[in-house]
Amino acid sequence: MEFLIGLLSGAASGTLVGKLVSKLDQGTLINAAAGLMGGGLGGSLLAAYNVGSGGTGSLDLAGIISQIAGGGVGGALILVFVGIIRNVVAK
Repeated sequence: MEFLIGLLSGAASGTLVGKLVSKLDQGTLINAAAGLMGGGLGGSLLAAYNVGSGGTGSLDLAGIISQIAGGGVGGALILVFVGIIRNVVAK
């Protein structure tokens, strides 16, 4: 369940960052896809290091907040990376 939270927050952050920073906007679908990948990666890294959760995959408040934060940051970072690469290749 926490992995799903990370994916959803990553997709939301990718879409939001894409709309807020016009140079990084790749369209809603690519923004969301990059956010999904980043959210999954960020959430998985947090879970691997037992950050913010009880270590057993429990759905406590700290686990949910850490997945939202990790997914959001991961989604935004992957979108920034994809945006920079696509802008460099387009030149």
